[in-house]
Amino acid sequence: MSRSVEPFAPVDGTTVRLYTCGPTVYNPAHLGNFRTFLFEDLLRRALRLHGWGVIQVMNLTDVDDKIIVRAAAQGKTIQEVTDPVVAGFHEDRRYLRIEDAEHYPRATAYIPEMIALVERLIANGVAYQAEDGSVYFAIDRFPAYGRLSRLETREIQSGARVAQDDYAKENAQDFALWKAAKPEDEACAAAWDSPWGRGRPGWHLECSAMAMALLGETLDIHAGAVDLVFPHHEDEIAQSEAATGKPFARCWCHGEFLLTDGAKMAKRVGNVQNVADLRTNGVSGAAVRHFVFSTHYRKQLNLAGEALEGSMEAVRRLRDFADRLAAARGGTPGLAEAADALVAGVRAALADDLDAPAAVAALFDFVRAANRELDLGGSDPLAVARARAAFALADGVLDLVPEAAAADAALSSWVEAQLVARADARSRRDFAAADAIRAAMEARGVVVEDGAGGTRWKLVR
Repeated sequence: MSRSVEPFAPVDGTTVRLYTCGPTVYNPAHLGNFRTFLFEDLLRRALRLHGWGVIQVMNLTDVDDKIIVRAAAQGKTIQEVTDPVVAGFHEDRRYLRIEDAEHYPRATAYIPEMIALVERLIANGVAYQAEDGSVYFAIDRFPAYGRLSRLETREIQSGARVAQDDYAKENAQDFALWKAAKPEDEACAAAWDSPWGRGRPGWHLECSAMAMALLGETLDIHAGAVDLVFPHHEDEIAQSEAATGKPFARCWCHGEFLLTDGAKMAKRVGNVQNVADLRTNGVSGAAVRHFVFSTHYRKQLNLAGEALEGSMEAVRRLRDFADRLAAARGGTPGLAEAADALVAGVRAALADDLDAPAAVAALFDFVRAANRELDLGGSDPLAVARARAAFALADGVLDLVPEAAAADAALSSWVEAQLVARADARSRRDFAAADAIRAAMEARGVVVEDGAGGTRWKLVR
C-alpha cells in the first residue's frame, strides 16, 4: 500500500502465506503470463533462502465468461474445456522449472465457500441482490475502496466501460459477486444453486474465497501481474475486508509486463509465444529463466530473439562451469573467497526487493573468478567443496544450469561421421570445407572444441 520497500517477515515468524493469481484456463498461458509466474517462483525460493517456510496458493480460474464462450462454441462443458488446459499449464510450468505450489485450487471446487462469503457481505450491508437476480458489491459502502490502485472516485467513474442502464444495479461501478445464470451457463454446466437462485461466482469473488479458505483471513504476501491491481486486487480487498474487518494482505508485489517489440504480450495483439514454441526452437527452461531474471520484476521486459540467444549462450557457459567444478579435485584460497562472495552477493541481492539481475551478476562474477582460480590448479579439497556449496546455493534459487544434453545414437553416428570428414578436410588444408562442416553441426546444436587432447563435441540444445 505504501508503494515503498519495507522490512518483511511472516506474521508468525516462520511461514509465509503467499497467494499468487494463476491462469484462466481457457487457452495455454503465454510467455507474458509465465514472466509473472517465474517472478513468483523466484520469490518463494528467496523466502526459503531466508530461512522461512512457504505455503503458496496459486488458483486456477476454471469458470468465467471466456471459458463459457469457448465451451458454448465447442459444445462442451466448462470442465471439458479446462481440464486439458490445466494439464498443459503444469507441463509448461515444469519445463520452466517453476516449483510446485502447495495448493492449486480450482474455482469450481470452492463454490460453497464463495456463497458463504457473499452471505457475510449481504449480512454486513455492503452487498445487495439486484432485480436481475445477481448480487453486487456496493463500493460506496466501503470507504477504503481504491487505496491499492490510488484511484479517486471520479477516476473510477470516468473509466467505466458500461452504461448505468445496462445493469440492474445501484451504481455502474458496483461489481458482481454472484451472477444470475443464463441459458448458456446452464448448457455448459457453469451454474450452481444458491440462496439467490441458480448462478455462478464473479471472477473477483473466487480469489478471496480460495485465499481465505486455504491461508486464513490475512495473507502475508499477495502477488500477481501489474494489470491485476485494478480492478481485480482492489475488488479482492474490498470484499475480503468488508467481510472480515481485517487487512486482507500485508504486502503486495506486482510484476511488470513482458513486451514484444514494445507492446504488451497478449492474445489479442497476435504476438503471443507459448512455452511450446520455445521447446520446439530448442530454448531451454534455464535460458528462459536467465532471460527473465536479467531484468527486475518491476521493470518492463522486451522479448527479442537476440536476447534469448544471449541467454542460451549464458546458461551453456554455466553448464560447462558446473561440469568443470564437479570434476575439480582441489582449489585455492582465492576460490574459497570467491565462493563466500557469491553467497553474500546472492543473499543481499534477493533480500533487496528481489533484485534478480544483481544475483545473476554475482553468479557470473563467481564463474569468472572460479575459472581463474581453477586454472591455477589448487589442491585444497575444502576450497573446492566451499565453491560447490556456494554454486549449489545460488543455483538452487536461480535454477539456471541447464540439464546435460544427451545425444541419441543416430545423432552421435552423424556427428562422428562429420568429425571424420572435417578432420580430412583440415588435413587437406581445405579450411572452407572444414568450417562448413562445423557450421552444419552447430546448426543442429552440436559444439566442437579443438584442444591439445584432441577434438571433443557436445550437444548444447
